[in-house]
Amino acid sequence: MAHLTIGEDQFLLRLTWPEMVAARRVRIRVPLAAVRTVVVERDWWRALRGRRGRGVWVPEVVCVGVRWHSAGRDFVAVRPGGPVLCIGLCPSSPFSLLAVSVPDPDATAHCLRNAAPNLADVAGGGLWRSLPVPNEAPQAGS
Repeated sequence: MAHLTIGEDQFLLRLTWPEMVAARRVRIRVPLAAVRTVVVERDWWRALRGRRGRGVWVPEVVCVGVRWHSAGRDFVAVRPGGPVLCIGLCPSSPFSLLAVSVPDPDATAHCLRNAAPNLADVAGGGLWRSLPVPNEAPQAGS
């Protein structure tokens, strides 16, 4: 599982060796000022939006890499079967969303929420889907 380290003005997402190989990157460094939302998605598959791009996509085993959609791209390092930490980023960031499986997503989300200065006020607990992809049709019942 990936490991997230929070510093004074940025956080660092370090991938495991197999994730590095799959994603073709070692780490992702993000300024805390770019963080807009932080939520824990209980259903891992809900963190995957758009179509798969470069990476490794083995259903029910691992999903690591970049996913593309009309609003840009998301970076995912998700292991099925557990909750996923979803970090929504500002539009000027290279990714719209980081979705990662981390050892303790609830504690990590709490720490990240306390450290990020520009969190958006999202009603209803802040489900990550509150950051819809532009031109995405609303789901029935929403």
